[in-house]
Amino acid sequence: MEIFREFNFEAAHRLPKVPEGHKCSRLHGHSYKVIVHVEAPVDPDAGWVMDFGDLKRMFKPIESQLDHYYLNDIEGLENPTSEVLARWIWERLQPNLSGLSALTVRETCTSGCTYRGE
Repeated sequence: MEIFREFNFEAAHRLPKVPEGHKCSRLHGHSYKVIVHVEAPVDPDAGWVMDFGDLKRMFKPIESQLDHYYLNDIEGLENPTSEVLARWIWERLQPNLSGLSALTVRETCTSGCTYRGE
């Protein structure tokens, strides 16, 4: 079984490694959506993979680091593409989240990426 929970945060960034003149080299912001997927057997006693509230508590420290911040100032996010951000979040969740199976970062309504680990 695979469950997911969605999280939202607002942040500004710029992409310093795009070609000169690219619009994403300028400072701008997004309403990010992060979707965390966990895959595991359903616990026969509890009837669920895990408590969604536990997943929310695990994500909260990450959200606190990102929400309403300039992502480029955060260590490891100096070039904060969706792909880099997805891996950065994964590396912080994965050690304590058994069954983490996918993590999607959406930076617009129509654009984003999904990371499934190495």
